[in-house]
Formats: sequence, C-alpha cells, structure tokens
Amino acid sequence: MSLEPPLLFALRGSEPLGTKIAQHLGIPLAAHEEREFDDGEHKARPLENVRGRCCYVLHALHGDASYSANDKLNRLLFFIATLKDASAARVIAVVPYLAYARKDRKTKPRDPVTMRYVAQLFEAVGTDILLALEVHNPAAFQNAFRCPTEQLDSAGLFARHIAGKLCPGEVAVVSPDAGGVKRAALFRERLSQALGRPVNMGFVEKYRSAGLLSGELLVGDVAGRQVLLFDDLISSGQTLVRAATACCARGAASVWAAAAHGLCNTDALQRLGAGPIDRIFVSDSVNVVGIVGTPPETRLEVVSCATLLGEAIRRAHDGGSIVALMQS
Repeated sequence: MSLEPPLLFALRGSEPLGTKIAQHLGIPLAAHEEREFDDGEHKARPLENVRGRCCYVLHALHGDASYSANDKLNRLLFFIATLKDASAARVIAVVPYLAYARKDRKTKPRDPVTMRYVAQLFEAVGTDILLALEVHNPAAFQNAFRCPTEQLDSAGLFARHIAGKLCPGEVAVVSPDAGGVKRAALFRERLSQALGRPVNMGFVEKYRSAGLLSGELLVGDVAGRQVLLFDDLISSGQTLVRAATACCARGAASVWAAAAHGLCNTDALQRLGAGPIDRIFVSDSVNVVGIVGTPPETRLEVVSCATLLGEAIRRAHDGGSIVALMQS
C-alpha cells in the first residue's frame, strides 16, 4: 500500500479517457512531454519527479488516423522504460485496448503467437503490472505474461447501463460466435441480476478462413425476445451483422449489440448502419464515431469505462480487491 497518491500519465491520444480517470481518482494527470522528430523518431519524458513513486501509464493500443497500433505500442514501451530509468518504484501499464491480443495461438503452420511476443516486450522494459480491459481470450492473456496482469471484464459495466433501457418482456443474450460463449454467459448472469429476472442464452456458429466468414447455425431460443449480442470488440462489423441477421430470421423481436472496444475498421460503420441492429453500445476504451447515415444518439451509445479503470487503479494502488470490483 502506498502512502502517496498515484501518478497517472496519459500518452498522446489517450488524454480524454485519462482526464476522466484522473477526475474519478481526484488527482491531476501527471505532466509529461512528447516530441516528434523529422525522421519519424520521437521521445517522451515525465516532467515531474517520479523517483520512488508508483506510476500508471494509460494508452490504448488501437490504430487510428494519427498513429498505428505499432507506433502506440512503441511509445508506451519506451515511456515505461523511461520511468524505470528515472527510478520509479513501480510502473503499471493501463491498456484499455491491447493490440495483438487476438493472435494468441497458432491457427496455421508456422503462424506467429504475437500476443506472447508483445508480452515479452512489456516484460523486457520492466513493466510491473499490466492492466487491460476485456481482452480477447483471458486465459491466453494470463498465460502469455510472466509479469502480473489484471483483466477487467466489461459485463457488469454494460449490464448496469443497459438493464434500465430494456422493454418489459423476455430477453436473450447471444454470443456472435462459440468462442465468446463464456464472455456472453458472464454478461447474461450480470444482466439477469440487474433485471431481477431470468435471461435466456444462445450463440451463433462462426468459421473464419482467410478473412471470410461462414456458419449459419443459431443455438438457443430467441423468438419473440429482445436479443442482446455481446462481444469483446467490433472490427469489421461482419460478425455482429451475421449474428443479428440469424437472430432476426429466427423471430427475434429486436436486436441490440454491446462490445467493449468499438474499433470499427474498414467499412464497419456503413455495414452496421445498414444492418438489422437497432442499438449499439461500446465503451470509450478507444475513440469512437457515429454510425454513418444514422443519428449517433439513437443508434450508437458510448458507455464510459473511466470509473471502472479508475477504481481498478485505486485498488491496485491501495491494496484493495480487484476481484471484488469485478463481482460488484
């Protein structure tokens, strides 16, 4: 347990979420400098004394119009190493979205296991703890890292927010693929608690090869029910649209979707805007924009993860239980 408050740094592009987290903690964002050089190199350094302090560095590792995922990863690693060189007592990486977490196993001969390589990079620069939100495969994430990790799920965050918006009647939570059944089951449990009534469960089969999706089977009864698709992220939007179409074909009364990370790559915005999903909920783990051609206030809703991340930082710093946080 530390007697001093934590130092929270938010690297460039992560300041909006960092400001919200700092407000929850009742502290200012720690000052730092980031400089760009003409040849594409950069440097970042803290502008206050970090000797003997616990430092938390926030950076979401998604590619955007300003920086690639690789560039953001590089900047975060360099800044962690800089803090360690400046004699910080502990450096905790707070990564709302962890790049390369989906590549956690070999699916073809001679495939890379990129998440393990990323884990080795964090370990090499001296990261004491890595805290991430809704990783793709929690078990693979935990096994990849030798340094301590904390994985925050978003089930409770979305369940509490969505429960009051649902119409009376039967509800079903559906995983858009079989691999996400455990994640969706946890959300179903939390939603059932928030609603105070049973919630049905189902999943849609999915096969992916060379970027092409197939599989049409829907397991579970959705007829006449309000369906909630739950996933860790939205990338191309194909998975959610396929699952929503399957649910509508089986008589779902309406389909909503929730995902922690609204990456919305390629033509995802157009695909989702034209699809059968009535409402979409995402967190602010990454910067999100409205669905093309549709008023964002009626189709896309951002549920801030700042309080969840802030409380996890508080407990990590003060010796509280993050397990209890996830169960609350």
